[in-house]
Amino acid sequence: MDTHDPAVIERLLRTPARWAVVGLSTNTSRAAYGVAAYLQRIGHTIVPVHPLEQEVHGARGYASLADVPGDVDVVDVFVNSTLAGAVVDDAIARGARAVWLQLGVVDHDAASRARAAGLDVVMDACPAVEGPAIGLR
Repeated sequence: MDTHDPAVIERLLRTPARWAVVGLSTNTSRAAYGVAAYLQRIGHTIVPVHPLEQEVHGARGYASLADVPGDVDVVDVFVNSTLAGAVVDDAIARGARAVWLQLGVVDHDAASRARAAGLDVVMDACPAVEGPAIGLR
């Protein structure tokens, strides 16, 4: 399964969407913090998903993906690979159209389940790396 399809990556990054960023906190030293700011900068709406955060980058936070009201287009997974499968399953259950597993987050079984459910899948990649490579700054 191709989880680095350039057409999928470009479409997800260029199409304004609502991204639930699972694992996003106010900890500025964590990669999720900078990536979420980048996603906002290129025109996406972010929704922080973290059990301890009420707001990050001016966006209201939610304890879990199930708590997020409304539609979610992309679920950006910033959790350990051992926890990623459950997040992907939650993304499938709530009707997200894509999952993006960050650099170092790899779960082939979860990616297969997402693909089988009709979701776009990007795995082991970072929007803040892929975006500038296609001219999104």
